[in-house]
Amino acid sequence: MHLTNKLSLSCIMTTVLLMSGCQTYIQPQKTLQKSPENILQKDTFQIDGKIGVRTVQQSGSAFYTWSQQGNHFTIDLTGALGIGKTHIEGSPGQVTLTSAKTGTISATSPEELLEKATGWQTPITHLIQWVQAKPATVEAKTTQDAQHRISEIIEDGWNVTLIYNDESQKLPNKLILKQSLSNQEENRITMVIQNRA
Repeated sequence: MHLTNKLSLSCIMTTVLLMSGCQTYIQPQKTLQKSPENILQKDTFQIDGKIGVRTVQQSGSAFYTWSQQGNHFTIDLTGALGIGKTHIEGSPGQVTLTSAKTGTISATSPEELLEKATGWQTPITHLIQWVQAKPATVEAKTTQDAQHRISEIIEDGWNVTLIYNDESQKLPNKLILKQSLSNQEENRITMVIQNRA
């Protein structure tokens, strides 16, 4: 649901979280500065795989295809918590989510769309960087593995574990995102990346 580089990551989460309950909002931190050339280079890709969500209220999963072309993205999800196929599309200033169950929901930002669709307020706009094994803000804390790849990111209330299939891979094949809640409970999102283009 991301309009800029932040749009795409929110879109994936919005659809999968359509049935989730409200959570506490954590104010996003300063985003890293990027030049227009870097944004186009880093944020043009296509990935697909499976995403699963487990909250205190419920859990579910969906298959996704995410295409990012600079500031424009499209995400298609199937099997998302029993709501069927969902299409999310965004560009700066406009994000839409369309499914048979919800109809079309529009917003000017990924966060606004997420709140409209789920009632959930959270800074999930960093996913586009996390799938590329990079922190999204200057306040992020990172840990590296023996191959000097980022293996953990702690950022804006989320603990992200990046898993690589083998020692030669530079980008992760799996991300596990955890958000700690009260009473030692947590929200957990598992994103498996099966293909990258």
